[in-house]
Amino acid sequence: MMPIYLIGYMAAGKTTVGKLLAELLGWRFVDLDDAFYQIHGYTTAEYIRQFGIEDFRQKEKYVLEDIADMSPFDNVVYATGGGYPCYEDNMECLHELGTSFYLRWTAEDLVKRLMLTDLSQRPVLQGRTEEELMTFVAPQLQAREPYYLQADYTIDAPGFIPEADQIIAEQICQLVKYKTR
Repeated sequence: MMPIYLIGYMAAGKTTVGKLLAELLGWRFVDLDDAFYQIHGYTTAEYIRQFGIEDFRQKEKYVLEDIADMSPFDNVVYATGGGYPCYEDNMECLHELGTSFYLRWTAEDLVKRLMLTDLSQRPVLQGRTEEELMTFVAPQLQAREPYYLQADYTIDAPGFIPEADQIIAEQICQLVKYKTR
């Protein structure tokens, strides 16, 4: 089966769901942020701080394409960066390379999830309060939604509950298994 690409906003669970899904399917998992680090020697946060977001978006695009060229594996689950689908023709690229799943959350739930993470690893969010996060996340999520909705499938999150990532992974697993019958 063609690769799976998980897309969605920061803290949507792309990495966590991706690992769980790969395990459920018996597939490999690749986090594009980790691949970016291996190729460029910078974490995404370090790169953005040093070179800026625009330069990062260009490099990020090529990381995904390079990985697809170097290791044209089927049976791989990829976690993309939150802004990846919104840059240039990246959604077209994902459609050509595999099947995409948008992990859709409300802005409120994303903010709650973000508050549980290390915001210092997210340069655009560093030092923000929960209220400031909401003011930032809601309009940005709304602006990105048209890109995210171009995914082959949209998976609505079950809400801010501990088992949300597991539920999402199981839903995608069922869709993949049904699709391959």
